[in-house]
Amino acid sequence: MSEDGTGEDGTGVHVGAPGLLTEIDHVAIAVRDLDAAVAYYATTFGATVAHRERIDSDGVEEALIKVADSYIQLLTPTSEVSPVAKYLEARGEGIHHVGYRVADCAVALQAVKDQGGRTIDDAPRPGSRGTTVAFVHPKAAFGTLIELVQE
Repeated sequence: MSEDGTGEDGTGVHVGAPGLLTEIDHVAIAVRDLDAAVAYYATTFGATVAHRERIDSDGVEEALIKVADSYIQLLTPTSEVSPVAKYLEARGEGIHHVGYRVADCAVALQAVKDQGGRTIDDAPRPGSRGTTVAFVHPKAAFGTLIELVQE
């Protein structure tokens, strides 16, 4: 690797600037029946819920299932006008978004904006389990809704 952190790493693999994404925090799955989804993961995989929370500001209830250092986030709407309710109506159950851990949500969000990316949140905001979060619009990210998560 070159001294500035770019170039090849000695194996011929190109390496860019140090990344803002540190880990996958969670993969969110929109479901109509949260209890049924939790039961499926428990029965099928022996998985247990590590955290469950209702987030009224987003109109959802979540159940987080720990998988190594990440989570499967099962989401169900608590309001007919929540984004997850609209997603379920338009697309049905399935993967809703991917959450990536970042060291600093504000810095990562600004990096998206600096590259001309479209964001849903103008500034970071409180998320579940005491995190700070911000969303990147799927039209800016090849059709994937991205959540930036700072623990």
